[in-house]
Amino acid sequence: MSMTLRGLSPLAVALIATATLTACSTPASEVTLVSPAQAATLLTEQDVTVIDVRTPEEFAAGHLSDAVNIDIEGGSFDSLVVALPEEDTYLVYCRSGNRSGVATAQMADLGFTQVNDLDGGVVAWVDAGGALVTD
Repeated sequence: MSMTLRGLSPLAVALIATATLTACSTPASEVTLVSPAQAATLLTEQDVTVIDVRTPEEFAAGHLSDAVNIDIEGGSFDSLVVALPEEDTYLVYCRSGNRSGVATAQMADLGFTQVNDLDGGVVAWVDAGGALVTD
């Protein structure tokens, strides 16, 4: 006996459609937006790789301690990031949060699962009393 969608209630059709779409979709996001206070806690409690996605000039002017500079606009972001372990924990930031939002979305698309984006970037970090270092 064959069943057509005409014989199903609208609710049943909606449930089937939702289940089908859910089964075929990828997770919405593997990125967690964190406040400066949450970032500071994360840095003290876990082994975290800190990635500054600003330009080398911005990085040289001051960055979070132990950060590595992988410029999101430098043309080689994806090729540099794919060399990193996908299962590690990352804290990514820029000046205000725009570039880090792009970078963390790309990292999630590449399969990274523990990516944290510093909400408000360096501006929020400094406003909250966070320190920057220069090398």
